[in-house]
Amino acid sequence: MNNKAKGSLSLFVARVFSGLNVNAMGYLLPLWIAPISCVTIRLMFGAAVFWLVSIFSKPESVPKSDKVKLIALGAFGIFGYMSLYALSISFTTPVNFAIFNAMQPLWVVVVSAVMYHESIEGRKLFGLAVGFAGAMLCILSEPPAGSASNSQLGNVLAILASIIYSVYLVLSARLVGRFSSVTILRYTFTSAAVVALLMTFLTGFHAPIFKGGAHWTPLLVLAFVLLFPTVLTYFLIPVGMKNLSSAVVALYGYITLIVATLVSLLLGMDKFDPVVLLSLLLIGASIYWVGGRDKGES
Repeated sequence: MNNKAKGSLSLFVARVFSGLNVNAMGYLLPLWIAPISCVTIRLMFGAAVFWLVSIFSKPESVPKSDKVKLIALGAFGIFGYMSLYALSISFTTPVNFAIFNAMQPLWVVVVSAVMYHESIEGRKLFGLAVGFAGAMLCILSEPPAGSASNSQLGNVLAILASIIYSVYLVLSARLVGRFSSVTILRYTFTSAAVVALLMTFLTGFHAPIFKGGAHWTPLLVLAFVLLFPTVLTYFLIPVGMKNLSSAVVALYGYITLIVATLVSLLLGMDKFDPVVLLSLLLIGASIYWVGGRDKGES
């Protein structure tokens, strides 16, 4: 298997689990566990696993300057994304969140242009405009009664989560070729876990899932979130980043949207909405125009 195929397979599997994670989080939050409490558990579990794996991995020398970068990426990128993700899911529907999460390719283009002065051609500008129109349509639409507690707030938080993760992708892309996945994840998850613990100290730990006896269904869902979307997915994403461009890595987020949408409709977590479907199609078209036709990025 060549490097591009390895990267594509890794991202495909990772994004399928990411899609299932949207539904799992939608089930858990905030009824069974508070958003920040869930983030803290995920990050502490991930950090522990990655440190344990590093014991059996080949040691790598990481310069002090790169350690600082990895720590900052974890504190800002990983913690910021997971926190906004969890808060967003608490307010909006899984499908709405997945739609805005799929906008990562658009933000990758914008972030690259701002941070590294990469030019944006006319086709991409048009794609960005279409994606923005789709996002605004989804933000301003009203979800079916009872499906979301505050969809507009949740949608805005989902956009912020998508932007932060796009910044993380662009910045971390310059480090993944130099260090192993375990080394990167060990530093980023540890710093993110420290920030999460500080936030939990301030806000308190709220998790009804651990009270009043064994709640087997939510506990199994939480176990799935910890083992697959948290550990396995984050192991696989750097593999894709080493072999594919940041824009293509972000494009795979559309698989998350497809999986999350199908599962939500099948499980009755969301209802078919023509406005949301139109938003999805507009954002899908914009992603194609912005990143799907770049040379060498298939």
